[in-house]
Amino acid sequence: MRTRAITITALLLLALTACGSDTEPRATPKANKPAAQKTTAEPKPSPDKPRTFGQELTFSDDGMTMGVTVLGYEQDTFHPQASADEEFGTKGYTWAAVEIKACLKKGTSGVTRYPWALAYADGARIEPSGVTYGDFPKPEYPYEAKMKAGDCVRGKTVFAVPAKQRPERVLYVPEALETPAEWAVPKA
Repeated sequence: MRTRAITITALLLLALTACGSDTEPRATPKANKPAAQKTTAEPKPSPDKPRTFGQELTFSDDGMTMGVTVLGYEQDTFHPQASADEEFGTKGYTWAAVEIKACLKKGTSGVTRYPWALAYADGARIEPSGVTYGDFPKPEYPYEAKMKAGDCVRGKTVFAVPAKQRPERVLYVPEALETPAEWAVPKA
């Protein structure tokens, strides 16, 4: 009985493997053909070196064109009702603010503070604070705002940062950009 089961199984496997045909077309590699290049009307979103404060990045995505820039950076110059250490249970942190401006040149879109980050020499990245106080620097950059062509939004976004370190760069990393945009933070 066991021999019969093995024989049937072997015959079924043989029948299944025999169903393939050598006459089916096979893909053959094309020698020396260059890979297809991505074509896009959009400019390269990031230069080789970081921008300077005030230098605008303009990019397009899904029918809109936006211009963004960093106007300034300040660290440990304002002291709201709660310190960064008190707010987050840390030691050695302080508040910093990045002043940002975004202008919508075409279409409709929105802005938020969350594609922004600070980059440090050791590879650390710090995202904007999720908290806000009435005595944070004004005007505040919005958590979220809708815009139409011709609108601009300007304000400061606050970060809890290491008090004894200064970031090297301000990063803008929205999904619309393949490469993060960067602005060099001047030495103190």
